[in-house]
Amino acid sequence: MRAAAGHYGAAEGANVEQWGLAGMLHDADYDRWPQEHPKRIVAWLEEHGEAAVAHAVSAHYTQWGVSYDTLLDKALLACDELTGLVMACCYVRPEGVSTLTVKSVMKKIKDKNFAAGVDRKEVQVGVRMLGVALGDHVQFLIDAIRPFAAELGIEGRQV
Repeated sequence: MRAAAGHYGAAEGANVEQWGLAGMLHDADYDRWPQEHPKRIVAWLEEHGEAAVAHAVSAHYTQWGVSYDTLLDKALLACDELTGLVMACCYVRPEGVSTLTVKSVMKKIKDKNFAAGVDRKEVQVGVRMLGVALGDHVQFLIDAIRPFAAELGIEGRQV
């Protein structure tokens, strides 16, 4: 999301730290309290003066019926599910992210059995709201995670 702030939000002067916080914390309550997600993290963010981040987190799934008021809201939606799918693509490739292409990811998006937990509808709605082409957004995400390959465990296996 920090990269998205610079890429998608630069013209509006997006706050890189704020966008990064949204990306880092949007699912912070899911593992422990999945039935209450995202209510706990939203309340915590609001208590700590992060209303914009709290709103984006409350809107990162369209079925919750929350409005998409800002570019941050739209970007979090567009990045969330698709980043999970891109990461899954990296995990199954011997070379990890180093050779990952848009074409490879697009093929996996069509395969409903691959990363079956990724809601493809959310991916489509997210890129439409953000106003970008799916392929362009996939390339952005690949480029955004590539510098962190070792840290994320997606650098691939050395042959």
